[in-house]
Amino acid sequence: MSKYTGRDIIRIVEEEGVEFIRLQFTDMFGTLKNMAITASQLEKALNNECMFDGSSIEGFVRIEESDMYLHPDLDTFVIFPWRPQQGKVARIICDICRPDHTPFPGDSRYILKKIIGEAEDLGYCFDVGPECEFFLFHTDENGQPTTISHEKAGYFDLGPVDLGENARRDMVLTLEDMGFEIEASHHEVAPAQHEIDFKYDEALAAADNIMTFKLAVKTIAKRHGLFASFMPKPRFGVNGSGMHVNMSLSKDGKNIFCDPSGEMGLSKEALYFIGGILKHIKGMALVTNPLVNSYKRLVPGYEAPVYIAWSATNRSPLIRIPAARGAGTRVELRCPDPSANPYLVLAVCLAAGLEGIRNKITPGQPVTENVFKMRLCEKEELGIESLPKDLGEAIVEFEKDDYLKGVLGEHISRKYLNAKKAEWIQYQTQVTTWEIDQYLYKI
Repeated sequence: MSKYTGRDIIRIVEEEGVEFIRLQFTDMFGTLKNMAITASQLEKALNNECMFDGSSIEGFVRIEESDMYLHPDLDTFVIFPWRPQQGKVARIICDICRPDHTPFPGDSRYILKKIIGEAEDLGYCFDVGPECEFFLFHTDENGQPTTISHEKAGYFDLGPVDLGENARRDMVLTLEDMGFEIEASHHEVAPAQHEIDFKYDEALAAADNIMTFKLAVKTIAKRHGLFASFMPKPRFGVNGSGMHVNMSLSKDGKNIFCDPSGEMGLSKEALYFIGGILKHIKGMALVTNPLVNSYKRLVPGYEAPVYIAWSATNRSPLIRIPAARGAGTRVELRCPDPSANPYLVLAVCLAAGLEGIRNKITPGQPVTENVFKMRLCEKEELGIESLPKDLGEAIVEFEKDDYLKGVLGEHISRKYLNAKKAEWIQYQTQVTTWEIDQYLYKI
């Protein structure tokens, strides 16, 4: 049931003195965009009459078909707690529609809603709990981000060693003001790296929450004179930032991944769900790990997954089954990083899992040993393959996976692939500082 009606939002805006409303949407690559309106234009927006130029957004449409409409999702209305008390600012997350007000196939939020609809037709509710990691860096004299930090803290350290503790506390309080239920926050493994975990939710709300989370974290970091970076691997020699995705399916209010009589307390549906993800994970990598830099994180030695395997007993494989059972039974996919578009990540995860259930795809035997310590012949004997080693391989694997391309639709698949191919070519032709340092004086 909806939290708000249009009349509710108009009343709240009047009572709270809200002057500006940001109509937010997410582009194909997971970048948050918005169009700001004054309170006087709110009723027009709530009637789905706000238009914007889609040709200005990469991956949307051509100039000849540029008119797009924003359809606000009323339940996403929230007042920003960091804005002034006088002239408050609120936001509403929007779906993107064509001039005839049908869903725009290039809207990643629509793609997720479509796959959620398929799950609902089967009686399933898809719940997701993300774990987003980020770095807090200094800025330069012009306020631009650097990768510099004076901090030397590590996993679960606290102040005064953890120099970001105050900023992280303010982030938690701000998120709680916005309706988040924060379960935990802590310093991560690398210096200046942090994690804030919020409670799981249904998939669409979870994806919305990830976008809101990143905005709030960046905003509060700036207030502390810091820059919050969700780049997967901003510094050489330390752990990168992941966005582990914890997933479960429920039916009639019951977590169907749990079966006390099943192997490791897992149901057949849970195993098939894992099997579907393992089948498609190479193609999914282009979505879950979308940057050249993403693959600098997915290397041995830094706790990030490299090998395609699953386990309930250790953290080295790609998919982990946390110890909780009953309502807390879940599947944790450990490769996604926070640069990814969360709507597309959850869409491909759910779609792959559903295919696993429909076609009864088994995941093979779980791996009980540390995969990173296995010899090559042992991995080959167990049939353990690797994730794509770079963006180029991820592009090739996605192109081979017709099922995933069907999930994203022709529009996004084509535009996304073209953009990633251009990004990979541009990267390959760069002459890096490392190359100059290694070769210039020798040759």
